[in-house]
Amino acid sequence: MTAPTFYRLRAPNPDGASSTAVSVRVDPDRPDPYPVYLAVGGGRRRMHLTPDEAWALWRCLSEAVASLGDPPDHIRTRVNPDRR
Repeated sequence: MTAPTFYRLRAPNPDGASSTAVSVRVDPDRPDPYPVYLAVGGGRRRMHLTPDEAWALWRCLSEAVASLGDPPDHIRTRVNPDRR
């Protein structure tokens, strides 16, 4: 049994006083077809995804934000997987 892996990053809010948590959990042993779990804003916005849905989301989102210009500095960091 493989433990779930978590990937987390905080995005600064435009108000400058706070940040938004973004977290993705990958659980390859999950019995249903949704091993990817995405949470934005401390879980206020969340969804379970199949691997194909996650790849499609990645592709569409990467193209969409690339059209906004250069990446911001806060994402120029390594996102290390965590087991909890």
